[in-house]
Amino acid sequence: MKRLLTPLMACALLLAGTAWSQEAVIRKNLGERIPQLQKIDEVSKTPMPGLFEIRVNGTEIYYTDAEANYLVQGNLIDTRQKRNLTEERVEKLSAIAFDTLPFKDAFTIVRGNGARKLAVFEDPNCGYCKRFEKDLQKVNNVTVYMFLYPILGPDSTEKSKNIWCAKDKVKAWQDWMVRDVAPAAASCDSAAIARNVELGRKFRITGTPTLVFADGSRVPGAIGADQVEKRLN
Repeated sequence: MKRLLTPLMACALLLAGTAWSQEAVIRKNLGERIPQLQKIDEVSKTPMPGLFEIRVNGTEIYYTDAEANYLVQGNLIDTRQKRNLTEERVEKLSAIAFDTLPFKDAFTIVRGNGARKLAVFEDPNCGYCKRFEKDLQKVNNVTVYMFLYPILGPDSTEKSKNIWCAKDKVKAWQDWMVRDVAPAAASCDSAAIARNVELGRKFRITGTPTLVFADGSRVPGAIGADQVEKRLN
C-alpha cells in the first residue's frame, strides 16, 4: 500500500504546486501590466483547456491564458450544452440569500394567496420602475417585499420618506407608481430608507428596479410579467 500511496501523493502535490505557480504568474503579470488588476479576488481554471477565469470587484469576470499574455472580456459559451458559463457564474456570484434580507425595512404587498415571494428595490422617480409596477399588477399569488431605494436624487429620498411614513404605505406607493398621484407630505422615523441604500451598496445594486427571487437569483432592470411568472415558478 505504501508503494502505491507515495507516487499518488507526489503526483497530487505536483499538480497542486503547478496550479499555485500558474496562479502566481497570472497575478504577478496582470498586476504589473494592468494597474486596475493589481487586486484580483480569485483565479480559477475554466472548462476550456489553457483558459483561466479572473474575478475582480466581486462579480467582474475576465479570462486569460496561463501566463497572462492575453486578456479576454466577454462570454464563455459551452456550445455542446448551449450554456452561457459566464452568465451563470455572474448570477451565482451576485446571488443574495433571500431569507437574510431585512424585511422590517420593507413594506409588504400581498396578492392572492401570497405563496410566492419576491423582493424589489425601487426608486419612486425611476421611469423603468413605474413601467415595471404597472406590469407587476398582472402577477397574482405573490408576496412582494418593497425596499424603497432612492438613488436618483434628493426628490427620490423625499418621496420615499412620504411613502414610508404614509398611513397606508401600499396605497401611497401604488397611487404614485401606477396612478401618478403624488404622496402627501408625511414624517416619521425613516431610518429604514438610509439602511436600504447602504444595503444596496453592499450588494452592488446600481440600478432600479432590481428584483431578488426566493432562490437568491436577482434580475437588474424591468422585466415583463411573463418573465416574473417564469422565475417565480
